Amino acid sequence: MLDLPFDIASLHSAYESGISAQAIIAECYRRIAAVNDPGIFIHLISKQELLAEAQVLGSFDAQAKPLWGIPFVIKDNIDAAGKPTTAACPDYAYVAEEDAFLVSALRQAGALLIGKTNLDQFATGLVGVRTPYPAPRNAIDPLVVPGGSSGGSAVAVAHGIVSFSLGTDTAGSGRVPAALNNIVGLKPTLGALSASGVVPACRTLDTVSIFALDVEDAWQVFQVACAYDAADSFSRPIAAPGLASLPQKFSVGVPSKESIRFFGDDIQAQSFSAALRSIEDLGGRIVEIDFEPFYEIAGLLYAGSWVAERYTVIEDYLKASPESIFPVTRTIIGKAESFSAADAFRDTYRLADLKRRVAPALASVDLLCVPTIPTFCTLADLEADPIGPNNQLGTYTNFVNLLDMCGIAVPVANRADGRPGSVTILAGKGEDAKPAALASALHQQSGSQLGATSWRLPPAPSASETLESDEIAIAAVGAHMSGLPLNGDLTRLDGRFIKAARTVPDYRLYALAGGPPHRPGLMRDEGGASIELEIWALPLRNFGSFMKGIPSPLGIGTVELENGETVNGFICEASGLAGARDITPFGGWRSYLLDQTTSVRD
Repeated sequence: MLDLPFDIASLHSAYESGISAQAIIAECYRRIAAVNDPGIFIHLISKQELLAEAQVLGSFDAQAKPLWGIPFVIKDNIDAAGKPTTAACPDYAYVAEEDAFLVSALRQAGALLIGKTNLDQFATGLVGVRTPYPAPRNAIDPLVVPGGSSGGSAVAVAHGIVSFSLGTDTAGSGRVPAALNNIVGLKPTLGALSASGVVPACRTLDTVSIFALDVEDAWQVFQVACAYDAADSFSRPIAAPGLASLPQKFSVGVPSKESIRFFGDDIQAQSFSAALRSIEDLGGRIVEIDFEPFYEIAGLLYAGSWVAERYTVIEDYLKASPESIFPVTRTIIGKAESFSAADAFRDTYRLADLKRRVAPALASVDLLCVPTIPTFCTLADLEADPIGPNNQLGTYTNFVNLLDMCGIAVPVANRADGRPGSVTILAGKGEDAKPAALASALHQQSGSQLGATSWRLPPAPSASETLESDEIAIAAVGAHMSGLPLNGDLTRLDGRFIKAARTVPDYRLYALAGGPPHRPGLMRDEGGASIELEIWALPLRNFGSFMKGIPSPLGIGTVELENGETVNGFICEASGLAGARDITPFGGWRSYLLDQTTSVRD
């Protein structure tokens, strides 16, 4: 028996100290036996096959293979070469000829596939028990549903059987099970992870998701797996940079007090309020948003014609062998037969209208934060009503893919009753690193254990302050700083926050005339002072696009920092100072803005 946490850092440290991959494989199987839950796996790969695969890895080398010896599992709607794919429907089963694109990438990076996990049949459900096989048990409380549709994948990680797992997410299947089992669930931008070799649910809305014990592990897997796949018509080239430090200031939209829904669960409401206080402690500004339009969008997913997408996957089976489909699944997907092409267009128009309604709210904040689930659902609740509790679980997840957002569900401090707390951080497409940065900081504050284990969360590694070879550093001194009006000009171009810094005491800062947006101008002056700024890394490929948005008299020059470094940064031409105010004594743009706000209030 190895009392060893299975987070990636701990496993790699153990490998460096001499533990063999064969010993870790044996420990995986020991843990499977100890957990004794026949509902987790639909197909378990033989120990002998895995030992042979580990032998091929050669000596430990995390540089060449960043996931060397890391055990993982996949949801059984994802292909593994030579293994059956069932989608939790035995009559549908086929033997995959090759690995799914993602599985191949993970194996090439050294990861070891342990098995294929149970799910709500055809990935239809958020409860995890709509399966003809024994349902997996919630890793924290067996009276609570495990969550779905990726229930087996989440439970395997929560028990520490494996380090990470793959699920899929259309309506929340990569987030709800994470919340119910006290782990991290990363739902990437649609198209960031290839769907080649994945049985679809709603092909236009599906994404493979990643479960892990902590944010850093989920992100490391995402970096390995995130790659454009020309064979997948919905694949997109999405950046997966290193995790950045959290900006000093940022805004977070949350459901307003009038629109937030907990379905009478006051303890869940208290847990969410505590999480928002933690966000404020981290520098976040909470902005309340009317969430009614988001709920309307969420309602389209199952009440609208998108159900017909699910129907396309199983139409032949539904018509030829309806008894092979799980009864609740058959009821839900069978509704598609009542929809017409006209209905599909009407729903598309309705979604476009709702997108337009929520666009101003989304543009006004850097991130959204929602409860991952509004309340808990027990097995007894589901027996009494197979549909209603499932719909409740999707309250804060169903709208996300329809709005083409990315997100990550992360544990926060346990609720007052001991159940796990969880929130989901959301952002726009392609901004996956932003929610992950906040999620990592929140997880560190949570004090929670990892999944259902006794392991404690390891300290997060410091975010890299080193520029990648394809990045340029830019010093922002004003409206482009985190949480300020023009910061989106950086983040939309995949800019990442590196650190806060100050200039040498030889600069003057001016509030330039004009606006909004109001802008400062930085000029070198030996009689000046040290000025606060932020260092951001911007991909070189996007630097030209960024410069197009910089108006005269501002430009990019060389700025000297108080530690002796030099960096590209915003500077101002002398001709631009007409009508400007010297604000050097404030020491930075934020302090000046705070003074202006205070003066107005007074």
